[in-house]
Amino acid sequence: MSTYVLIHGAWHSGAAWDRVVPLLSDAGHRVLAPTLTGYGDRIHLLSPEVGLDTHIDDVVRLLDDQDDVILVGHSYAGMVITGTANRTPDKIAHLVFLDAMVPHDGESAVDVMPATQHLIDRAAQTDTPWRLPPMSRSFGVTEPADLAWLDTMLSDQPVRCLQQPVAFDNPAAHTIPRTHIHCTTDAPPRRPVPPQDEVWELPTGHDCMITMPIELTELLLKVR
Repeated sequence: MSTYVLIHGAWHSGAAWDRVVPLLSDAGHRVLAPTLTGYGDRIHLLSPEVGLDTHIDDVVRLLDDQDDVILVGHSYAGMVITGTANRTPDKIAHLVFLDAMVPHDGESAVDVMPATQHLIDRAAQTDTPWRLPPMSRSFGVTEPADLAWLDTMLSDQPVRCLQQPVAFDNPAAHTIPRTHIHCTTDAPPRRPVPPQDEVWELPTGHDCMITMPIELTELLLKVR
């Protein structure tokens, strides 16, 4: 039995994994899919102070009672799992970057994906410059029922999450095996993946846990 910890991306909540969790559980594994501070049923905690460090703290606390975790980060959560690995490398057996940002030490999400700066600039012209509204039609989900479900879990993204740099300078964190799962439909340009990392692909849009949960689960079950 493995322990999978599934970390959602920006704007989403832990509910994004609702189609994957039972499949991993039915295969005999323990699965945790937390909602990070400021999203979903924790939206009451949303504030200008919520940032990347807040979300890393969330996951580090969750891992206190875990060992040999397969830590999966979707999209923005690539930043979160990187920072978590830097702080608790002994807790993590494998890192999975699911169509995710893959930062170097000292980089922010804006550094990894400069296009996000225009969202911050647009928010700066509003009465709430510290929060970014969701863009439900930008996640590769096309089925009307899936879009309706997606809309129920989306909430605003704190700007600070995209601006805070991540630390990845712990030598032990660099020894954790890493797998990248790339969604290939309408995919943006990606950074080269280190040759020692494994790369798999899914022929779907960005929110593959919604559009291809069975296929995604099959890949996750291959991670060791």
